[in-house]
Amino acid sequence: MTSFDDLLSNVPVAQIAEQLGVDEATAKTAIDAAVPVLLGGFQAQAGNPEVGLNLENEVANQPLGLLDGGVDINQVDVSNGSQIVDQTFGAEKNTVISALGNVGGSNISQDLMSKLLPMLAPIVLAYLGKKMLGGGGTTAQPSAAGGGGIGDILGSLLGGATGGQGGGGLADVLGKAMGQNAGGVLGSVLGGLLGKK
Repeated sequence: MTSFDDLLSNVPVAQIAEQLGVDEATAKTAIDAAVPVLLGGFQAQAGNPEVGLNLENEVANQPLGLLDGGVDINQVDVSNGSQIVDQTFGAEKNTVISALGNVGGSNISQDLMSKLLPMLAPIVLAYLGKKMLGGGGTTAQPSAAGGGGIGDILGSLLGGATGGQGGGGLADVLGKAMGQNAGGVLGSVLGGLLGKK
């Protein structure tokens, strides 16, 4: 089973904290909030056949070796990550970053989140690619189905983010990860993206 915790274990918290100039606890809080939002954005794309195929191509383009032996943040293509974030959230990107910048009333700024998301996006996509290949292999083959396999993996990861509890889906995940106010804002944004099928 695809595990949300397994995905998080691939994120190099200490290296990201150093890059962002924050302590590890702050970086971990930011990462724990940002990863479900990225997954939700990717799920919205996977649900749209025209955009979902692009998502699968992005997954196929990530170097799967990125996850081998632990991620080195210096090997993450942050400029590609920035493009992925732009494509994923479109006009809602600033709303997403603003809501993420209010995680639990902590000292996590919008500026920190705008730098963090492009670091995380390639890691999450490389993880999806590895899962699409059953955990092995070297090249992901995108399927023309536009979201069958990848949609299932994303659904499983988002289910893991809620601790396996049923309920209201994405809004519940975001509410749990971020506190209800920010989670509600992002639930609405991503709900809108999901509605653009």
